[in-house]
Amino acid sequence: MIERVFREEHGRAVAVLVRVFGDVDAAEEAVQEAFAEAVRRWPREGTPAAPAGWIITTARNKAIDRLRREAARAGKYAQAVLLNAAEPVEAAAVEDDRLRLIFTCCHPALGMEARVALTLRLLGGLSTAEIARAFLVPEKTMAQRLVRAKAKIRDAGIPYRVPEEGELPGRLSGVLAVVYLVFNEGYGGREELGAEAVRLGRVLRELMPDEPEVLGLLALMLLVESRRGARRRDGELVLLADQDRGLWDRELVEEGQALVRRCLQIGRPGPYQIQAAINAVHGDAARAEDTRWDQVLQLYDQLMVVATSPVVALNRAVVVGEVRGAGAALELVEGLHLGRYYLFHAVRADLLRRLGRDAEAAEAYEEALRLTEDEAERAFLRRRRAAVSG
Repeated sequence: MIERVFREEHGRAVAVLVRVFGDVDAAEEAVQEAFAEAVRRWPREGTPAAPAGWIITTARNKAIDRLRREAARAGKYAQAVLLNAAEPVEAAAVEDDRLRLIFTCCHPALGMEARVALTLRLLGGLSTAEIARAFLVPEKTMAQRLVRAKAKIRDAGIPYRVPEEGELPGRLSGVLAVVYLVFNEGYGGREELGAEAVRLGRVLRELMPDEPEVLGLLALMLLVESRRGARRRDGELVLLADQDRGLWDRELVEEGQALVRRCLQIGRPGPYQIQAAINAVHGDAARAEDTRWDQVLQLYDQLMVVATSPVVALNRAVVVGEVRGAGAALELVEGLHLGRYYLFHAVRADLLRRLGRDAEAAEAYEEALRLTEDEAERAFLRRRRAAVSG
């Protein structure tokens, strides 16, 4: 129970405490103390009727107790914060606490990677190791990055406040990146994070209903989420081509495709909209062999223009493999520098397998196995490796 409450409510609790006390370190520490208190008391006293409210109230009380101790030592700052903690909360454009915290963490004074990492830590409750995996960097590097981000906020006096309505569009790209990374972490196994990302996406759409990238991101997440029930079978990853499309959530597919059509009407394409359109093409195909790979390739060509990256190039190479054959795709993949990315090795292994180069494919599957800890992915890779190892 406590683990579930932590996963579902950590972000809300931190966001509420940041709003009340204006200090991220104090908020995070108080929430951690509240969960530690829950571990001690809930098994003995029973789970409270409203676990999330209990955590937030306990964290708030612990933060106030600490401020009172500091105030007693003549800490003027502590006295001021203590007074503010009892005052009503300001009304602002963004009413949702978690969304408020995302915008706060995405302050322009921070670098993009720091904004995303900090928000994943505070909103999603991800560990440093989990965030490091999302960024494809060593854990030590990510730990230093988080420390520097918090120090930057403290030293620069970055205010924890909701941006004015006029500022929201300029702060949007960082927020969308955060929401999408949270969604991807959920797609990798933490379903509550995926649901949280979709929820935040819907809130953003309510705030900015005519912003096409907001609609595009929500459409992308819905279309990907629609396939969750078909992605795994008997504990093993199932590739898109092998999925039972009857298990796809057609309601989510239709909602996502409707958003894509709305984006087309607005006529200001961006990276999330194009990725959503790619997934909408897959949603149109009743069978894998019905997929319009030519359309998908055209969309990837557009995506490479507006948001080129090695990962996008890798995904495009997979599509090239469907349109022009495995040899053409492998030539593209060999030119990429993604040695720390397990999908790079998995894609390369599959192309080598299709070309009959089984020994090289087995080595590539082995390297992919070394780089992923997801058990479903590992089960799939082990089976593929065994198939080419004779």
